[in-house]
Amino acid sequence: MSISAPDHTLDITAQICPMTFVRTRLALDRMRPGETLLVLLRGEEPARNVPRTAAEQGHAVLGQQTGADGITRLLLRKGG
Repeated sequence: MSISAPDHTLDITAQICPMTFVRTRLALDRMRPGETLLVLLRGEEPARNVPRTAAEQGHAVLGQQTGADGITRLLLRKGG
C-alpha cells in the first residue's frame, strides 16, 4: 500500500465505534471526489467497520495495513 502523500490525514486512534466512522464520514464530506484520506485507527472493530462502511457509501478502499504499533492505516479515495 502506497501512503506516501495522501491529500488528507485523520487520526481517530482515540475514538471508539460508532464515532470512528462518524469522524471519517465528516472528513470525507469535506473532500472533493478523487481526493485521498489516510485514516489512522486502533482496534479490531474500527478496522473492520470503517472500510466496510466507506465502501458501502461509494468510496474506494485503496489499502489497509496494521503496523507493529497496533495502528491500522487505512487509505480511502472519495467517491464521486
